[in-house]
Amino acid sequence: MAVGRDQRMAERRARITETFGEAQLTTVVELLTLLELAWHDCYSELTPSEELIDDIFLLSGGELTGLIRAVHLAVTDWRDVIVAADALRR
Repeated sequence: MAVGRDQRMAERRARITETFGEAQLTTVVELLTLLELAWHDCYSELTPSEELIDDIFLLSGGELTGLIRAVHLAVTDWRDVIVAADALRR
């Protein structure tokens, strides 16, 4: 289990590259860093669960604009992310 943000991002690197491509890696890491900062402010936790990160990636559709929308939704109400991701899986 990763403790620091750099470790978490390193563990997510392969998934980020697979979903968004190598060219978008830095941008996605920066956006996930903003997500963690907002998450901490809103929920007093360091980071969303990896399951929620998976759902955010799914909702993104592999597009940065989709990722921005999914991250915003997660910070606003993470339960909506779960519902939307479950609907996509069906």
